[in-house]
Amino acid sequence: MNMEERKLAELLHRIAPEPPRPVTVEQVAYRLVTDRQPRPGRSRLGPESRLRQSGPRRRGLSRTWAPVAAAAAVVVIAGASVGIATLASSHHTTPPVGGGAPASSTLSSGTVSSSPSQTPASTEQPQPGTAIPGAPWGAQLIDHEQFFPGSLVSADGSLYGYGNDGKLDRIDPATGAVVNAASYTSIAGVNAPVVVGNTVWVVWSYNGGNIVLHGYNASTLAQTSSLLVPAIGGVSINGQGVLTSGPDGNLYVAAGDVVAVVNPATGQVTNRIQVTAGKASSVAVSPDGSKLYVGIGSSTSFKMLVYDLPSDTVVDSSVLTSGAAGGNLVATSGGVWGTTGSGHSEWVWFAPGGNLARAFMVGQGAGGGWDVFPSFSGGVVWVGGTGALVCASPATGQVLARTEIPPDHGIAQFLSSPVLSGSQGYSSYQTNVPGQISGLARVAPPAACTGGVGS
Repeated sequence: MNMEERKLAELLHRIAPEPPRPVTVEQVAYRLVTDRQPRPGRSRLGPESRLRQSGPRRRGLSRTWAPVAAAAAVVVIAGASVGIATLASSHHTTPPVGGGAPASSTLSSGTVSSSPSQTPASTEQPQPGTAIPGAPWGAQLIDHEQFFPGSLVSADGSLYGYGNDGKLDRIDPATGAVVNAASYTSIAGVNAPVVVGNTVWVVWSYNGGNIVLHGYNASTLAQTSSLLVPAIGGVSINGQGVLTSGPDGNLYVAAGDVVAVVNPATGQVTNRIQVTAGKASSVAVSPDGSKLYVGIGSSTSFKMLVYDLPSDTVVDSSVLTSGAAGGNLVATSGGVWGTTGSGHSEWVWFAPGGNLARAFMVGQGAGGGWDVFPSFSGGVVWVGGTGALVCASPATGQVLARTEIPPDHGIAQFLSSPVLSGSQGYSSYQTNVPGQISGLARVAPPAACTGGVGS
């Protein structure tokens, strides 16, 4: 270009300057992620964690992962913009009066789906882990991240659980790696995550006259919903397993003097089932949707009410003869399972038909301050602890297979009740053996535990 041509180009640029380049949402998200990385070494341990911190910790995101985090940030930014619009349009809405429908806040443009989950299943082959000395069923440690006992659930090729770092985690069962996480430092001991369709529901707040549920996308763990459920008469202070789902796709919440039935797609309470014998502290729905089990607990006793659905009438009432507190109900075809005892001696029971007068102990339980919970996964019920690991028939409660959990150098080892993903079981493993690392364990249960016997 000669001198005259350059001058002509500059003149044309002054007359019609180049328009400013737009800044995209993706660029903003990437800048937020890369400019606000956590300082190396900062712990994410939640303030209410009851577990001992051990093993290597997951650090802040490196810049290698910034594009992935930026993609997640795009979802957050887009969702926040919709949320702002929602708040603006509903700012003058009159709140519901006592006993009215719950308030609902949707944080993304989509509604909560109750259709089958689209969470992608892991296509990776299971990676070899580290053998746990003396542990049963070939237990191997596959990750050093610890999870609250009883919080692991399995759905559509993923595991979900509460880490002791104050997070709700989605875990790849093939590798044991946490692939997504969301902040959750509230009340992990009250309820395991509940997966309905493509949404993971957790109890975010459970106190006083209101209960708050949060919903997260099952694939990304981006928050999608926040539901307010009024607790008539105030919540029970003995809540253990206060949220569950039914085959109808609804959520069932122990909400004080009632059990609230919530449609997760609309966020509305569609029914309130009256509890006349006290405050509901635990709930479970039978797999066929015909029965609702409601536990009423105190520090010294536990009562069970069995309701016929959908008539909402009580068909049975019984009391746990052990005279101890109970909760964490799990319903199966033959009845209901639950827990009782204290942190020094906890065990799992099965009540045929929900009748506590016929309840009997399953497994050996747990001591030493560890909590034991039943889990219904892969067509059978699992019970872990510090003494034995068993699988049992959901129809009769009879043990199908049992293996001992021997102590290591005289020190108890703990395996929580496993959940199945494919043919593999996954459990939270903990020990106080010096030099032995706790974390997520993979076990290979025998055929009697994987054939869906009695389901």
